[in-house]
Amino acid sequence: MPAGTIGAMSQTYSGDFSTGQGGVYTDEVGVITGPVTLRTTVDGERRLVVQVQYQGADEWYTVKGGRCALHDAADAEPVHQLVLAVLARGGEGDRPH
Repeated sequence: MPAGTIGAMSQTYSGDFSTGQGGVYTDEVGVITGPVTLRTTVDGERRLVVQVQYQGADEWYTVKGGRCALHDAADAEPVHQLVLAVLARGGEGDRPH
């Protein structure tokens, strides 16, 4: 079950899942696969960042295309839930380049 925390200037949501076919493509290390944690953070300026890490690891990697500005910070949790569902479903490896 994803957890959310709301600070004075930021919101963070996280959830664990096993990657679907094709894994999760990251900016830093390319594709990662297996059991991972997804973290979605929105700062006080409504800038959203989606990151992923191997469960139990210390390093976080930015999901490819995982940065944007939100019109409303209230959209952070629905965006997190959507990204979590899409990445768990998989299929990144099938996308044409």
